[in-house]
Amino acid sequence: MSETTPRAEVLIVDDTPANLAVLSSILGAAGYQVRPAISGETALRAVARRAPALILLDVRMPEMDGYEVCRRLKADPAAREIPVVFVSAADDPGEKQQAFAAGAADYLTKPFEAAEVLARVATQVALVRQERVLAGLRAPVDDLLAEVAALEILLDGEGESSTVAASLTRLREQANLLRGLLAD
Repeated sequence: MSETTPRAEVLIVDDTPANLAVLSSILGAAGYQVRPAISGETALRAVARRAPALILLDVRMPEMDGYEVCRRLKADPAAREIPVVFVSAADDPGEKQQAFAAGAADYLTKPFEAAEVLARVATQVALVRQERVLAGLRAPVDDLLAEVAALEILLDGEGESSTVAASLTRLREQANLLRGLLAD
């Protein structure tokens, strides 16, 4: 990423203003665009208006906890692909398991270590970007396979040469190999 390219937008959801300020400061200093939300309901409305690249989500909030917010996000086709990183003071394995069961991509514990926050955010944002690149490659491979199938149908019964048949077979095998690599 170049110096002039803005970093991804991160929605930070926490009912404690001090936590919002700390995370906003860490991410803002690293060039991320930060949007704060003070409640789960506010976060859901913010995501509906404009999807961020990533959500940092507090576990314990009044009215709607982070688990419920995450479940609602993952149930929404427009938001389900947004990675959610839970943020909690609890370092309890049971709470972490509950977070991942709700759809979390990662889990951070308070107090925050700036380097860890930045590393985990950067990793999740990079994963999303790579998935988008791969998704963009899958469609042309699928189109290629469809074209090969169409050519095979057109040539079937036309006395196709063994050379053409062999070429189509190799082309189909290579496209399927590429599809498999993209899926992995």
